[in-house]
Amino acid sequence: MSKLFSPIKLGPLELPNRIVIAPMCQYSAEGGFPTDWHMIHLGHLALSGAAMLVLEATSVTEEGRITYADLGLWSDEHAAALEPVINAMRKYAPIKIAVQLAHAGRKASSEVPWLGGANIPAGHANGWQTVAPSALPHADGETVPEALDAAGLQRVKDGFVAAARRADALGLDAIEIHGAHGYLLHQFLSPLSNQRTDDYGGSLENRMRFPIEVFQAICAEVSPEMVVGMRISASDWVEGGWDLEQSVVFAQALEKLGCQFIHVSSGGLSPLQKIPVGPGYQIEFAARVKQATAMPTIGVGLITEAKQAETIIQTGQADMVALARTMLYDPRWPWHAAAELGASVSAPPQYWRSQPHEFKNLFGDTRLGQR
Repeated sequence: MSKLFSPIKLGPLELPNRIVIAPMCQYSAEGGFPTDWHMIHLGHLALSGAAMLVLEATSVTEEGRITYADLGLWSDEHAAALEPVINAMRKYAPIKIAVQLAHAGRKASSEVPWLGGANIPAGHANGWQTVAPSALPHADGETVPEALDAAGLQRVKDGFVAAARRADALGLDAIEIHGAHGYLLHQFLSPLSNQRTDDYGGSLENRMRFPIEVFQAICAEVSPEMVVGMRISASDWVEGGWDLEQSVVFAQALEKLGCQFIHVSSGGLSPLQKIPVGPGYQIEFAARVKQATAMPTIGVGLITEAKQAETIIQTGQADMVALARTMLYDPRWPWHAAAELGASVSAPPQYWRSQPHEFKNLFGDTRLGQR
């Protein structure tokens, strides 16, 4: 029996299989509001058969967007605009829906990737002043961010909490706090980007303080049914930066505070990173975090083949796998994986006729309604 297609629970949330669609920025919002693109993009992914879909990095403040075209949840109007998209997915797909709440910090105010992705200086069209733990730019020549003072820290924390409340009110199933890929919370964690001398900088305990405060503040304000987890970068891939052993300490601290899942990625903090990219190149990080904690661990990173994903789950390297670009290339990847592994997967009845003749129970018993 396939382990990849076995059920799992994230806190109170029951999932039918171990496949997660990772958050993928679409850079197609207008003023933080979703567009028709989001309805099309998220709609077809919701029909994929994966257990959970994580909405793209969704900014909790206006200045926290990576680009001017990022999705936002910093106002009630943004939540109202997102509601029809959520409702459409809910109506036609059984998939669970999470949102990744994010603040880009010093990596904000950027151009969209297909136009180069470069930093846009404050004062230029589509550019603004960025903020960060310390006044250190992401790369030489980029905007120097303003170091967050006490009032700024509170404003950012309040933004996370308010966005979490809106996600809760929308009826979303889970919140993934973005602490990875060089964005604000990761910037606090890494000694390469955090050179503060107050209670939020210096020691590992101090560098973890703000991300933990954000996590605790969110948990205190959402309903008990809301699952809250964190995505981390387990390594900066730069000497002297954030690393796996610090990630383990952070994960253990989160677990003690009630974190219900941890999504283990890597990189993104520095252009000096040297990443040995290859199939499953980050799974060893997830395996180490899983070994050190009891909370469900999501592994991610160039997972493209069904047997590869099955092996990751069967050998206990991760409890779930997250797919991103693979899902864009093949939005029915879970169907094809289920067929290869002899499992069943959920599909809308409108698509039952697509079941190949040789896979009689791929979608369960679909004889009813067939003509």
